[in-house]
Amino acid sequence: MKRILAGIALMLAGFTAAEASAAGFCGACNYNCCPPVACQPTSCYTTCKVERQTCYRTVYETVCEPQQYTAKRTVYDTVYDNVEQTCYRTVYEQASRTETYQVQRPVFETSQREHRYTVQRPVYETIERECSYQVSRPVWETHERQVQRVVCRPVTETINRQVCRTVYRNVTETINQTRCYTVMRPVTTYRTVRRDCGRWVCQSMQVPGPPMCRVVCDPCGGMRRVMVPGPCRTVTRRVWCPNVVEQQIPCTQYVPQVVQQSCPVQVCRVVPETVTENVPVQVTRLQRDVVNETVPVRTCRWVNETVTKKIPQRVCRMVTEEKVCTVPVQTCKMVTEERTREIPYCVAKQVPYTVTHKVARCVPREESYTCTRMVSRVVPRQVAYEVCKLVPTTVCNASPCAAPTSSCSSCQGNVPYQSNRATTEGDVQPTPDAIGDN
Repeated sequence: MKRILAGIALMLAGFTAAEASAAGFCGACNYNCCPPVACQPTSCYTTCKVERQTCYRTVYETVCEPQQYTAKRTVYDTVYDNVEQTCYRTVYEQASRTETYQVQRPVFETSQREHRYTVQRPVYETIERECSYQVSRPVWETHERQVQRVVCRPVTETINRQVCRTVYRNVTETINQTRCYTVMRPVTTYRTVRRDCGRWVCQSMQVPGPPMCRVVCDPCGGMRRVMVPGPCRTVTRRVWCPNVVEQQIPCTQYVPQVVQQSCPVQVCRVVPETVTENVPVQVTRLQRDVVNETVPVRTCRWVNETVTKKIPQRVCRMVTEEKVCTVPVQTCKMVTEERTREIPYCVAKQVPYTVTHKVARCVPREESYTCTRMVSRVVPRQVAYEVCKLVPTTVCNASPCAAPTSSCSSCQGNVPYQSNRATTEGDVQPTPDAIGDN
């Protein structure tokens, strides 16, 4: 493009120089004085014209749209079944028996006795004493003094400062991202459980009877009462005979398993760019000025004076006195008493009861859930752009030799043919390579 424009400029410059040469020869080298055969090749010339044309091209863009789809997954619900079981528990009933015992109770008696002691009683007296002390009294005097102070006056100036700021530009890239999601996989294991499958067995045992009171003869011929054990009685009680049995119970557990999936993801990252700008800034500086002022100054001097003053003083002296007081004295003696109390004791018995256990089992069911995925779609778009091209155009000038004048007819036989352009030593004809260099 630059080479073509430079060629057009050189051609126009050549035409301008030709017209100037023709005027320099007083019109002698003009088309009016030339034969018509010599004027025909230079009447038309070819030039290039720049034409601009707006064109459109199709650009395809990839757009990601969210799409929802329905999937199914297996969900296991835990259901509990009631299982009844008969058990036995020991119930304790409370009974009591009477017991006699002796205790000693303290009895307190109070008596009084005299106690003599000596006390010190304070006696206060007031006396006066003279005290001399010095007092400093202030005396104020006023005089003037020259003081120089500095006054700061603000001066505002405008300067250019280079400010660097960071501009962030969004850059969109498509990368493959590995996404991990967890899948619950059932794993069945067996564990050994020990269960007691025993039974109750009735056993008989001898229990001594309650003590009984009997009257017997002692060796001295007297009668006395003694406690002898009563007749034994047979009691039947239930005894649990254990029978431990080992069983294999299946246990299903859901173990999480991580699954990886590679998905294309569009990532938008921000690229920082530094931009330097000249910003006008108003700067305020303080200009220091010295100002002289007369300031009144007040000074103080102290004058000592002696002052005498009577100070009342309180004096305390101690006086001894004897006092008598009555002090209560408490004495204690122990008195024996006989008391009766009830002693509780427990009696155990077996009572059957029913217990309901919750046995868990898993029930599978299908559950639908909605997921969202990004679907890429290509969208065409028309983009306008401008095309510049050079169109060759033939330009024909009005031939001056078509209508010869009387001056041209008189000089056709005398003047030889000459070119309409003056040639100098430094004049160089333009070539395509020279046009491109300029």
